[in-house]
Amino acid sequence: MLPAHAPDSGPERVGVPLDPALPDLHHLGFKLVLLAVWAASSFGVGYFAEYLQFRIGPWPFSYLVAAQGGVLVFIVLIWVYYWVMRGYDRRADEAASARRDAGPRG
Repeated sequence: MLPAHAPDSGPERVGVPLDPALPDLHHLGFKLVLLAVWAASSFGVGYFAEYLQFRIGPWPFSYLVAAQGGVLVFIVLIWVYYWVMRGYDRRADEAASARRDAGPRG
């Protein structure tokens, strides 16, 4: 919870657009792509899995895709998110250290 004197809270901030310099806005599109891939793999593949009528061992392929495939895609998405966000954080840290090294001008 923000303190009452925080500059980002209060009635004067209502209706003010988000600051484009916020870090989350820079990779919001990436998050939306991951969300779309998750939705397509969870709902789309599961919905059409009944049409996959062949077997792998004793199990029908549709079961494997619907049950285990969604979990595997979710795990892969977590790893992709981790690696990309790590890159964003590294670039942000490098930019911050470059600004800090430049020191105050004047």
